[in-house]
Amino acid sequence: MDADVIMQRLGALRRALVQAGWVRLVATLGVLVLAVVVARLGWQLPVTIGIERALYDVRTAITAPRVDQDKRIVLVVFSEDTIRATGKRSPLDRVLLGKALANLDKLKPRAIGVDILVDSPQPEDAALMANLATIKTPTFFGFSTITDNGQQVMTYQEAHMRDLFARLKGGPVKPASIRFNTDGDDVWRLWPTPAKQPPPLLVNALTSAGGKSLGYENFSGAAVVRRPANKERPVFLSLPVDLFADPAMAVAFGSQIAGRIVLIGADLPEADRFVTPVTRVTGATMPGVELHATLVAQALDGVKLAPIPGLYLWLAAALVVVLAAIIGGFDLPIRIVVPLGLAQVAGIIVVPFLLQNTHQIDTYGLPAFGLGLGWLLALIAASTTARIIGAEQRRFAQGALGKYLPRDVAQQILREPGQLQLHGERREIYALFTDIEGFTSLCQTLDPEIVATMLNEYLEVMCVTILDYGGTIDKFVGDAVVAFWGAPLARPDDGERAAQCAVAMSVAGKALMKEVADGKKLGRTRVGLHFGKAIVGNFGGEGRIQYTALGDSMNVAARLESANKQLKTAVLVSREAAERYRLDKFRPMGRVRVRGREAPIEVFEPLGVGAAVADPVFAGLYARFESGDLSALEDLRARAAGAPDDAALAQLVKRLEHVGPGGSHELD
Repeated sequence: MDADVIMQRLGALRRALVQAGWVRLVATLGVLVLAVVVARLGWQLPVTIGIERALYDVRTAITAPRVDQDKRIVLVVFSEDTIRATGKRSPLDRVLLGKALANLDKLKPRAIGVDILVDSPQPEDAALMANLATIKTPTFFGFSTITDNGQQVMTYQEAHMRDLFARLKGGPVKPASIRFNTDGDDVWRLWPTPAKQPPPLLVNALTSAGGKSLGYENFSGAAVVRRPANKERPVFLSLPVDLFADPAMAVAFGSQIAGRIVLIGADLPEADRFVTPVTRVTGATMPGVELHATLVAQALDGVKLAPIPGLYLWLAAALVVVLAAIIGGFDLPIRIVVPLGLAQVAGIIVVPFLLQNTHQIDTYGLPAFGLGLGWLLALIAASTTARIIGAEQRRFAQGALGKYLPRDVAQQILREPGQLQLHGERREIYALFTDIEGFTSLCQTLDPEIVATMLNEYLEVMCVTILDYGGTIDKFVGDAVVAFWGAPLARPDDGERAAQCAVAMSVAGKALMKEVADGKKLGRTRVGLHFGKAIVGNFGGEGRIQYTALGDSMNVAARLESANKQLKTAVLVSREAAERYRLDKFRPMGRVRVRGREAPIEVFEPLGVGAAVADPVFAGLYARFESGDLSALEDLRARAAGAPDDAALAQLVKRLEHVGPGGSHELD
């Protein structure tokens, strides 16, 4: 792109900004700033945080590492079968727990973690304490405080646990915090918040036992949930605690215990279960003991997902807003806008998955939905401003075209310049109003360049047609064309010219109903024509004037144009206009009532438009029916049935059936 083209583009941009006005520009800038904020703060806004969490869960579940069964960790659980056998559900059988701990200790595990709170005295506590006194393996019992768990732990419970561990002080059995953190939707996604005071978290106590710390004491990132590579083999081996209550049976599982970290807890359907990110996909919840195992595995693997810096997230938010503003606010070709827009949407969707799939980046807090919503807000704001500017530019061009007059009228005005002075006069005119069916919705799907080219071609044809038949072009309202005959100069044949022009415009519009893009076609041209009084003249200011017509005649012409949709016609002419030409050039289409008028309007369709042809038989049948002969209605039905392509005739018969002779149809 050379320097001249760049300067032209910059000049066009400057003119567009000037046309937009500072108020609109400030408003647009405000929306773009809001879009950046929304894009960045998706995890903080109440209306979006739920969606962000859901998207994070889906990303986590889909990209979760698929692993074989972990040989470093084994779960020993109290199951429903255990509860049935012991008859004790809460608290869990401490005699069974003590025996299992003693027998597991003999199998030489690396460490034992007990995800069970011994928070109230029980008769079997002496037996449990006796077994704990024999243990040599580093063993960590669950411990919780009122500070950590609020109303879930009472004062007496915390006091009991502190007394218990005081009696075990100096031995291998120690307390460890089994605290978990869940989000506001009660889903577990993150590591527990770091312990500010002893005891340590269970995961850190287990992984540090017999060696040095793995450095997770102050870690607070996302937890890495793993999924089994083989559905038949869960990530962690789970064995019933009952197997280890009998010393002889426990020995049989020695190879599965020795050197491993053993986690003891409950795996019951109604207690101590957590919703995880994977739950949203699989529907399965996870027992707390398995959550501890998941954290232990992550620590043993040394995985610490790196959070995305806040500055990067702000930059990403600004980037998506700028990209959306470019495709929405600049007049780019459709061949560029569509691929660019799709690429941006795909990037917003795919990039978070790619980052999550690295298993190194923490996407908890990445506003995936916020970025998409911010992008959409920016696109709407920029495109709306661009459309407003474009509309103002089109109105400017239409205002210039609206000053075109027929050649003889222009010559007359050149001879008598005083006719352009600011004044108005009441005249009888033929008012014509046209519109393109479905044009507004068509514009919303097309590139602005295509719309501009298509509209300019259409308006050029319509303008030439009007001027060829001696009409005065009043104005353009989007794709609508308003014209009239009888002012500023009146001719004896204005009625004939106006009627013939209405037919010619419909025919010309039909020729323009060609494919414009992606199979889309320009809609048909609808025309309304009426004869009546109006105030005609130049209105505006000394520096900006428009020769136009005001009054009921213009409104009726517009209503007739709109009525074509209901009456299945393309051109509707009022009796007042038709009889000033020749009624035999039209076929009757009944009577209609329009808003703003008490008296009904008798309307006609010009011959040569659509399926309208000279048909004396139909004319006679219609006249009979209007005179009160109801038997003519059956013949009219037969006439309509014999012309299946004549939708206007079929619609007329339906209306006549409803309103009766001399009746009128109320337009919507």
